[in-house]
Amino acid sequence: MTASRRIEWIDTLQSVPADSWNALFATDYPFTRYDFLQALESGGSVGPGTGWQASHLTIWQGEQLVAAVPAYLKQHSYGEYLFDWAIVEAYQRYGLDFFPKLVLAIPFTPAEGPRFGVLTGEDQAELMALMLDALQQRMKKQRLSSIQCLYPNEAQREHLTAAGYWPRQDVQFEWRNYGYAFFDDFLASLSSRKRKQIRKERQRVQDAGVALSVVHGCDADAALWQQLYHFYQRTYLKRSGHAGYLTEATFHQWGQQLADSIVIFAAYQQQQLIAASLCFRSADTLYGRYWGCEAEWDFLHFEACYYAGIAYCIEQGLQRFDAGAQGEHKLQRGFEPVTRYGCYHFRDSPLKDAIGRYFEGEEDMLALYQRQAQARLPFRQLANSEPLS
Repeated sequence: MTASRRIEWIDTLQSVPADSWNALFATDYPFTRYDFLQALESGGSVGPGTGWQASHLTIWQGEQLVAAVPAYLKQHSYGEYLFDWAIVEAYQRYGLDFFPKLVLAIPFTPAEGPRFGVLTGEDQAELMALMLDALQQRMKKQRLSSIQCLYPNEAQREHLTAAGYWPRQDVQFEWRNYGYAFFDDFLASLSSRKRKQIRKERQRVQDAGVALSVVHGCDADAALWQQLYHFYQRTYLKRSGHAGYLTEATFHQWGQQLADSIVIFAAYQQQQLIAASLCFRSADTLYGRYWGCEAEWDFLHFEACYYAGIAYCIEQGLQRFDAGAQGEHKLQRGFEPVTRYGCYHFRDSPLKDAIGRYFEGEEDMLALYQRQAQARLPFRQLANSEPLS
Protein backbone atom coordinates (compact mmCIF):
# COMPACT_ATOMS: atom_id res chain seq x y z
CA MET A 1 0.00 0.00 0.00
CA THR A 2 1.22 3.49 -0.79
CA ALA A 3 2.49 4.88 2.51
CA SER A 4 0.76 8.25 2.24
CA ARG A 5 -2.72 6.82 1.74
CA ARG A 6 -5.16 7.25 4.59
CA ILE A 7 -8.69 6.09 5.32
CA GLU A 8 -11.38 8.47 6.50
CA TRP A 9 -15.02 7.82 7.34
CA ILE A 10 -17.11 10.93 6.71
CA ASP A 11 -20.67 11.66 7.81
CA THR A 12 -21.42 14.16 5.05
CA LEU A 13 -20.41 14.64 1.44
CA GLN A 14 -19.80 18.29 2.25
CA SER A 15 -16.40 17.09 3.49
CA VAL A 16 -15.46 16.28 -0.12
CA PRO A 17 -15.19 18.61 -3.15
CA ALA A 18 -17.84 17.71 -5.72
CA ASP A 19 -15.33 17.41 -8.58
CA SER A 20 -13.14 15.07 -6.52
CA TRP A 21 -16.08 12.78 -5.76
CA ASN A 22 -17.38 12.71 -9.33
CA ALA A 23 -13.89 11.93 -10.68
CA LEU A 24 -14.03 8.56 -8.91
CA PHE A 25 -17.04 7.41 -10.93
CA ALA A 26 -15.97 7.74 -14.56
CA THR A 27 -19.53 7.25 -15.81
CA ASP A 28 -22.67 9.27 -16.36
CA TYR A 29 -24.66 6.90 -14.15
CA PRO A 30 -26.72 9.53 -12.31
CA PHE A 31 -27.10 8.03 -8.86
CA THR A 32 -23.47 8.17 -7.72
CA ARG A 33 -23.16 11.81 -8.76
CA TYR A 34 -22.26 14.13 -5.94
CA ASP A 35 -25.32 16.33 -6.53
CA PHE A 36 -27.74 13.39 -6.36
CA LEU A 37 -26.36 12.09 -3.06
CA GLN A 38 -25.77 15.51 -1.54
CA ALA A 39 -29.39 16.49 -2.25
CA LEU A 40 -30.48 13.52 -0.15
CA GLU A 41 -28.29 14.71 2.73
CA SER A 42 -28.83 18.47 2.65
CA GLY A 43 -32.52 18.00 1.86
CA GLY A 44 -32.99 15.86 4.98
CA SER A 45 -34.06 12.68 3.17
CA VAL A 46 -31.18 10.88 4.89
CA GLY A 47 -29.51 11.84 8.14
CA PRO A 48 -30.70 12.32 11.73
CA GLY A 49 -34.11 10.84 12.39
CA THR A 50 -34.33 8.93 9.11
CA GLY A 51 -32.48 5.72 10.04
CA TRP A 52 -30.01 6.44 7.23
CA GLN A 53 -26.83 7.93 8.69
CA ALA A 54 -24.21 8.76 6.07
CA SER A 55 -20.89 7.08 6.83
CA HIS A 56 -19.01 7.21 3.56
CA LEU A 57 -15.68 5.41 3.21
CA THR A 58 -13.01 7.55 1.57
CA ILE A 59 -9.34 6.98 0.80
CA TRP A 60 -6.92 9.85 0.33
CA GLN A 61 -3.39 10.22 -0.94
CA GLY A 62 -2.23 13.48 0.46
CA GLU A 63 -5.01 15.93 -0.39
CA GLN A 64 -6.23 13.86 -3.35
CA LEU A 65 -9.33 11.69 -3.00
CA VAL A 66 -8.48 8.41 -4.75
CA ALA A 67 -11.33 6.06 -3.78
CA ALA A 68 -14.68 6.05 -2.02
CA VAL A 69 -17.92 4.18 -1.54
CA PRO A 70 -21.25 5.75 -0.46
CA ALA A 71 -22.25 4.01 2.77
CA TYR A 72 -24.95 4.37 5.40
CA LEU A 73 -25.36 3.06 8.91
CA LYS A 74 -28.91 1.71 9.03
CA GLN A 75 -31.21 1.36 12.00
CA HIS A 76 -33.98 -0.29 9.95
CA SER A 77 -34.41 -2.01 6.58
CA TYR A 78 -36.78 0.41 4.84
CA GLY A 79 -35.99 1.97 1.49
CA GLU A 80 -33.59 -0.74 0.31
CA TYR A 81 -35.81 -2.82 -2.03
CA LEU A 82 -33.54 -5.87 -1.73
CA PHE A 83 -35.11 -6.50 1.64
CA ASP A 84 -33.80 -8.61 4.53
CA TRP A 85 -36.93 -8.74 6.67
CA ALA A 86 -36.71 -12.51 7.15
CA ILE A 87 -33.17 -12.20 8.49
CA VAL A 88 -34.16 -9.34 10.80
CA GLU A 89 -36.99 -11.47 12.19
CA ALA A 90 -34.64 -14.42 12.74
CA TYR A 91 -32.21 -12.23 14.70
CA GLN A 92 -35.07 -10.91 16.84
CA ARG A 93 -36.35 -14.39 17.60
CA TYR A 94 -32.83 -15.46 18.58
CA GLY A 95 -32.39 -12.43 20.82
CA LEU A 96 -29.62 -10.94 18.69
CA ASP A 97 -29.12 -7.36 17.57
CA PHE A 98 -29.29 -6.91 13.80
CA PHE A 99 -28.95 -3.13 13.81
CA PRO A 100 -26.92 -1.17 13.10
CA LYS A 101 -25.76 -2.57 9.80
CA LEU A 102 -23.69 -0.87 7.11
CA VAL A 103 -25.28 -0.56 3.68
CA LEU A 104 -23.26 0.30 0.56
CA ALA A 105 -26.06 1.59 -1.60
CA ILE A 106 -27.89 4.48 -3.18
CA PRO A 107 -30.76 5.25 -0.81
CA PHE A 108 -34.23 4.42 -2.15
CA THR A 109 -32.77 3.50 -5.54
CA PRO A 110 -32.87 -0.15 -6.69
CA ALA A 111 -30.86 0.53 -9.87
CA GLU A 112 -27.77 -1.48 -10.74
CA GLY A 113 -24.56 0.54 -11.04
CA PRO A 114 -21.12 1.25 -9.56
CA ARG A 115 -20.82 1.38 -5.79
CA PHE A 116 -17.04 1.60 -5.37
CA GLY A 117 -15.35 4.58 -7.01
CA VAL A 118 -11.64 4.62 -7.90
CA LEU A 119 -9.78 7.49 -9.51
CA THR A 120 -8.69 6.78 -13.07
CA GLY A 121 -5.01 5.85 -13.21
CA GLU A 122 -4.89 4.45 -9.68
CA ASP A 123 -4.34 0.78 -8.83
CA GLN A 124 -7.93 -0.48 -8.68
CA ALA A 125 -7.09 -3.88 -7.24
CA GLU A 126 -5.04 -2.35 -4.43
CA LEU A 127 -7.66 0.22 -3.56
CA MET A 128 -10.53 -2.28 -3.66
CA ALA A 129 -8.56 -4.51 -1.29
CA LEU A 130 -7.93 -1.53 0.98
CA MET A 131 -11.61 -0.58 1.02
CA LEU A 132 -12.74 -4.14 1.73
CA ASP A 133 -10.26 -4.39 4.60
CA ALA A 134 -11.49 -1.07 6.01
CA LEU A 135 -15.07 -2.36 5.85
CA GLN A 136 -14.07 -5.54 7.65
CA GLN A 137 -12.36 -3.57 10.40
CA ARG A 138 -15.37 -1.30 10.77
CA MET A 139 -17.68 -4.28 11.18
CA LYS A 140 -15.48 -5.73 13.93
CA LYS A 141 -14.94 -2.44 15.74
CA GLN A 142 -18.61 -1.45 15.84
CA ARG A 143 -19.94 -5.01 15.98
CA LEU A 144 -22.14 -4.46 12.96
CA SER A 145 -24.31 -7.42 12.06
CA SER A 146 -23.47 -7.15 8.36
CA ILE A 147 -22.19 -5.19 5.43
CA GLN A 148 -24.60 -5.15 2.48
CA CYS A 149 -23.73 -3.91 -0.99
CA LEU A 150 -26.98 -3.45 -2.89
CA TYR A 151 -27.27 -3.55 -6.69
CA PRO A 152 -23.55 -3.32 -7.61
CA ASN A 153 -22.59 -3.64 -11.26
CA GLU A 154 -21.29 -6.96 -12.54
CA ALA A 155 -17.57 -6.21 -12.23
CA GLN A 156 -17.86 -5.06 -8.64
CA ARG A 157 -20.16 -7.93 -7.74
CA GLU A 158 -17.54 -10.38 -9.01
CA HIS A 159 -14.88 -8.64 -6.95
CA LEU A 160 -17.01 -8.83 -3.83
CA THR A 161 -17.90 -12.49 -4.25
CA ALA A 162 -14.23 -13.32 -4.87
CA ALA A 163 -13.52 -11.63 -1.52
CA GLY A 164 -16.02 -13.90 0.24
CA TYR A 165 -19.22 -11.83 0.12
CA TRP A 166 -22.35 -13.89 -0.41
CA PRO A 167 -24.36 -13.01 -3.52
CA ARG A 168 -28.10 -12.68 -3.25
CA GLN A 169 -30.43 -12.37 -6.22
CA ASP A 170 -33.36 -10.20 -7.12
CA VAL A 171 -35.51 -10.18 -10.27
CA GLN A 172 -36.43 -6.90 -11.91
CA PHE A 173 -37.93 -6.01 -15.29
CA GLU A 174 -36.06 -4.12 -17.99
CA TRP A 175 -37.04 -3.02 -21.47
CA ARG A 176 -34.35 -3.48 -24.12
CA ASN A 177 -33.99 -1.69 -27.41
CA TYR A 178 -33.54 -4.20 -30.24
CA GLY A 179 -32.73 -1.54 -32.80
CA TYR A 180 -36.24 -0.13 -33.13
CA ALA A 181 -36.56 3.00 -35.29
CA PHE A 182 -40.14 3.78 -34.22
CA PHE A 183 -42.59 2.75 -31.51
CA ASP A 184 -44.54 0.80 -34.14
CA ASP A 185 -41.41 -1.29 -34.76
CA PHE A 186 -41.50 -2.30 -31.11
CA LEU A 187 -45.19 -3.11 -31.39
CA ALA A 188 -44.51 -5.24 -34.46
CA SER A 189 -42.23 -7.44 -32.35
CA LEU A 190 -45.14 -8.39 -30.07
CA SER A 191 -47.85 -10.95 -30.52
CA SER A 192 -50.95 -9.68 -32.28
CA ARG A 193 -53.05 -9.77 -29.13
CA LYS A 194 -50.55 -7.78 -27.05
CA ARG A 195 -49.97 -5.33 -29.88
CA LYS A 196 -53.70 -4.60 -30.05
CA GLN A 197 -53.92 -4.33 -26.27
CA ILE A 198 -51.21 -1.67 -26.08
CA ARG A 199 -52.73 0.32 -28.92
CA LYS A 200 -56.11 0.16 -27.20
CA GLU A 201 -54.62 1.33 -23.90
CA ARG A 202 -52.85 4.28 -25.52
CA GLN A 203 -55.97 5.22 -27.44
CA ARG A 204 -58.04 5.26 -24.23
CA VAL A 205 -55.65 7.87 -22.81
CA GLN A 206 -55.97 10.01 -25.94
CA ASP A 207 -59.77 9.65 -25.95
CA ALA A 208 -59.81 11.03 -22.40
CA GLY A 209 -58.27 14.22 -23.75
CA VAL A 210 -54.92 13.56 -22.07
CA ALA A 211 -51.72 14.53 -23.85
CA LEU A 212 -48.19 13.75 -22.70
CA SER A 213 -45.20 16.05 -23.05
CA VAL A 214 -41.52 15.28 -22.55
CA VAL A 215 -39.96 17.85 -20.22
CA HIS A 216 -36.19 17.77 -19.78
CA GLY A 217 -34.76 18.92 -16.50
CA CYS A 218 -33.46 22.20 -17.92
CA ASP A 219 -37.05 23.17 -18.83
CA ALA A 220 -38.66 22.22 -15.50
CA ASP A 221 -39.46 25.23 -13.29
CA ALA A 222 -40.01 25.36 -9.52
CA ALA A 223 -43.78 25.05 -9.92
CA LEU A 224 -43.42 21.80 -11.83
CA TRP A 225 -41.08 20.40 -9.19
CA GLN A 226 -43.55 21.33 -6.47
CA GLN A 227 -46.27 19.47 -8.38
CA LEU A 228 -43.98 16.46 -8.89
CA TYR A 229 -43.44 16.28 -5.16
CA HIS A 230 -47.19 16.50 -4.59
CA PHE A 231 -47.69 13.56 -6.96
CA TYR A 232 -44.92 11.62 -5.21
CA GLN A 233 -46.59 12.09 -1.83
CA ARG A 234 -50.01 11.08 -3.16
CA THR A 235 -48.59 7.85 -4.55
CA TYR A 236 -46.93 6.92 -1.26
CA LEU A 237 -49.99 7.82 0.82
CA LYS A 238 -52.14 5.58 -1.33
CA ARG A 239 -49.66 2.70 -1.44
CA SER A 240 -48.00 2.80 1.98
CA GLY A 241 -49.95 5.16 4.19
CA HIS A 242 -47.06 7.61 4.62
CA ALA A 243 -45.89 10.60 2.62
CA GLY A 244 -42.71 8.98 1.30
CA TYR A 245 -39.03 8.95 2.20
CA LEU A 246 -37.94 11.99 0.23
CA THR A 247 -38.35 15.63 1.20
CA GLU A 248 -39.50 18.44 -1.04
CA ALA A 249 -36.09 20.08 -0.58
CA THR A 250 -34.41 17.04 -2.13
CA PHE A 251 -36.72 17.21 -5.14
CA HIS A 252 -36.01 20.89 -5.72
CA GLN A 253 -32.25 20.39 -5.37
CA TRP A 254 -32.32 17.62 -7.96
CA GLY A 255 -34.14 19.98 -10.26
CA GLN A 256 -31.53 22.69 -9.77
CA GLN A 257 -28.39 20.56 -9.87
CA LEU A 258 -29.15 17.51 -12.05
CA ALA A 259 -31.12 19.02 -14.91
CA ASP A 260 -28.99 17.27 -17.53
CA SER A 261 -29.92 13.86 -16.10
CA ILE A 262 -33.67 14.37 -15.69
CA VAL A 263 -36.57 13.47 -17.98
CA ILE A 264 -40.20 14.10 -16.99
CA PHE A 265 -43.24 12.69 -18.77
CA ALA A 266 -46.00 15.18 -17.95
CA ALA A 267 -49.68 14.46 -18.64
CA TYR A 268 -52.04 17.34 -19.30
CA GLN A 269 -55.80 17.49 -19.65
CA GLN A 270 -57.31 20.81 -20.74
CA GLN A 271 -53.91 22.40 -20.12
CA GLN A 272 -53.89 21.21 -16.51
CA LEU A 273 -51.11 18.95 -15.24
CA ILE A 274 -52.85 15.83 -13.96
CA ALA A 275 -50.02 13.29 -13.71
CA ALA A 276 -46.30 12.87 -14.27
CA SER A 277 -43.47 10.40 -14.04
CA LEU A 278 -39.95 11.44 -13.06
CA CYS A 279 -37.01 9.65 -14.68
CA PHE A 280 -33.24 9.96 -14.70
CA ARG A 281 -31.04 9.00 -17.62
CA SER A 282 -27.49 8.17 -18.61
CA ALA A 283 -26.04 7.94 -22.09
CA ASP A 284 -27.59 4.51 -22.65
CA THR A 285 -30.28 3.94 -20.00
CA LEU A 286 -33.51 5.56 -18.83
CA TYR A 287 -34.31 5.03 -15.14
CA GLY A 288 -37.92 5.35 -14.03
CA ARG A 289 -38.17 6.58 -10.44
CA TYR A 290 -41.39 8.28 -9.28
CA TRP A 291 -44.94 8.68 -10.50
CA GLY A 292 -48.15 10.27 -9.31
CA CYS A 293 -51.51 11.66 -10.44
CA GLU A 294 -54.41 13.77 -9.25
CA ALA A 295 -56.98 11.05 -9.88
CA GLU A 296 -57.23 7.71 -11.64
CA TRP A 297 -57.50 7.67 -15.45
CA ASP A 298 -57.69 4.37 -17.31
CA PHE A 299 -54.23 3.24 -18.46
CA LEU A 300 -52.59 6.61 -17.75
CA HIS A 301 -50.08 4.95 -15.43
CA PHE A 302 -48.98 2.61 -18.22
CA GLU A 303 -48.73 5.51 -20.68
CA ALA A 304 -46.71 7.82 -18.43
CA CYS A 305 -44.52 5.21 -16.79
CA TYR A 306 -43.91 2.70 -19.60
CA TYR A 307 -45.03 3.59 -23.11
CA ALA A 308 -43.77 7.19 -23.06
CA GLY A 309 -40.44 5.94 -21.71
CA ILE A 310 -40.16 3.26 -24.38
CA ALA A 311 -40.91 5.82 -27.08
CA TYR A 312 -38.30 8.15 -25.59
CA CYS A 313 -35.64 5.41 -25.55
CA ILE A 314 -36.35 4.60 -29.21
CA GLU A 315 -36.19 8.25 -30.22
CA GLN A 316 -32.98 8.89 -28.25
CA GLY A 317 -31.29 5.59 -29.13
CA LEU A 318 -31.04 4.44 -25.50
CA GLN A 319 -30.31 0.76 -24.95
CA ARG A 320 -32.39 0.07 -21.86
CA PHE A 321 -35.30 1.29 -19.78
CA ASP A 322 -35.06 0.34 -16.11
CA ALA A 323 -38.53 1.21 -14.87
CA GLY A 324 -37.90 0.43 -11.20
CA ALA A 325 -38.50 -2.43 -8.81
CA GLN A 326 -41.30 -4.99 -8.91
CA GLY A 327 -44.31 -5.02 -11.19
CA GLU A 328 -45.14 -8.21 -13.09
CA HIS A 329 -47.53 -6.19 -15.26
CA LYS A 330 -44.37 -4.91 -16.99
CA LEU A 331 -43.91 -8.33 -18.58
CA GLN A 332 -46.92 -7.92 -20.84
CA ARG A 333 -45.55 -4.56 -21.96
CA GLY A 334 -42.23 -5.90 -23.17
CA PHE A 335 -40.09 -5.61 -20.03
CA GLU A 336 -37.87 -8.67 -19.65
CA PRO A 337 -36.98 -10.31 -16.32
CA VAL A 338 -33.34 -9.65 -15.41
CA THR A 339 -31.26 -10.75 -12.46
CA ARG A 340 -29.94 -8.14 -10.04
CA TYR A 341 -27.73 -8.78 -7.04
CA GLY A 342 -26.75 -7.76 -3.59
CA CYS A 343 -23.54 -8.90 -1.88
CA TYR A 344 -23.48 -9.62 1.86
CA HIS A 345 -20.89 -10.14 4.56
CA PHE A 346 -22.13 -11.23 7.99
CA ARG A 347 -20.35 -11.14 11.30
CA ASP A 348 -20.07 -14.56 12.92
CA SER A 349 -23.26 -15.50 14.76
CA PRO A 350 -25.28 -18.65 15.51
CA LEU A 351 -27.45 -17.75 12.49
CA LYS A 352 -24.72 -17.33 9.89
CA ASP A 353 -24.92 -20.84 8.42
CA ALA A 354 -28.72 -20.70 8.34
CA ILE A 355 -28.55 -17.41 6.43
CA GLY A 356 -26.29 -19.05 3.86
CA ARG A 357 -28.80 -21.85 3.35
CA TYR A 358 -31.62 -19.31 3.10
CA PHE A 359 -29.76 -17.50 0.32
CA GLU A 360 -29.22 -20.76 -1.57
CA GLY A 361 -32.89 -21.69 -1.39
CA GLU A 362 -33.90 -18.19 -2.40
CA GLU A 363 -31.61 -18.39 -5.44
CA ASP A 364 -33.28 -21.59 -6.63
CA MET A 365 -36.74 -20.10 -6.14
CA LEU A 366 -35.88 -16.90 -8.03
CA ALA A 367 -34.28 -18.84 -10.89
CA LEU A 368 -37.54 -20.75 -11.34
CA TYR A 369 -39.54 -17.54 -11.13
CA GLN A 370 -37.37 -15.89 -13.77
CA ARG A 371 -37.82 -18.81 -16.17
CA GLN A 372 -41.58 -18.68 -15.68
CA ALA A 373 -41.60 -14.92 -16.23
CA GLN A 374 -39.50 -15.25 -19.39
CA ALA A 375 -42.05 -17.68 -20.79
CA ARG A 376 -44.79 -15.06 -20.35
CA LEU A 377 -43.13 -12.37 -22.48
CA PRO A 378 -45.33 -11.14 -25.34
CA PHE A 379 -42.69 -11.17 -28.09
CA ARG A 380 -43.26 -13.13 -31.26
CA GLN A 381 -39.53 -13.90 -31.45
CA LEU A 382 -36.74 -12.85 -29.10
CA ALA A 383 -34.11 -15.56 -29.03
CA ASN A 384 -32.33 -14.42 -32.19
CA SER A 385 -32.55 -10.70 -31.45
CA GLU A 386 -29.72 -8.61 -30.06
CA PRO A 387 -30.23 -5.38 -28.12
CA LEU A 388 -28.42 -2.18 -29.03
CA SER A 389 -24.91 -1.97 -27.66
